Amino acid sequence: MSLPHAILTALLERPSSGLELTRRFDKSIGYFWSATHQQIYRELGKLEAEGLIRALPAQAPARGQKKSYEVLPAGRAELARWTAATQDPKPQRDVLLLRLRAAAVVGTAGLEADLHRHLELHRRQLAEYRKIEERDFPPDRDAPEDRLRHLVLRAGIDLETFWTQWLTHALSEFADLPDTD
Repeated sequence: MSLPHAILTALLERPSSGLELTRRFDKSIGYFWSATHQQIYRELGKLEAEGLIRALPAQAPARGQKKSYEVLPAGRAELARWTAATQDPKPQRDVLLLRLRAAAVVGTAGLEADLHRHLELHRRQLAEYRKIEERDFPPDRDAPEDRLRHLVLRAGIDLETFWTQWLTHALSEFADLPDTD
């Protein structure tokens, strides 16, 4: 049920069209909660049908004009309810870790190269997050909403730091393994 809440959050930050929302997801929320364009548009329809959002009236009628949406009071109340509710953490599910476990019984063929690839991907993501942090969170930007947004970004930075360190360690372990291919 988190996608509707991600959309409500984005719309409360700034009323947007479906296309603008999908672009914003690709650049921010999508880093930690991904959704396809189809999922976003489908959810917009559901949220509107439930009376949580509404399409803003168009300035002038035009064929094919994109609708912009805003959150209604019921949508704000739902987001506040959801934010305040308790939720248990989700169990870790990572296919790379499962593949490492499987390698213990079938051999490591091809896995070391993929660990190198993963390391490079995580290094790139970490560099991107650090650029965003430098650009969007200067030391004097400490309003409560900025501090909370920065906290989310810090989680991404810390996770990417973990993965780069862990993958570096895993690759050093691979260097010490006997050839099991």
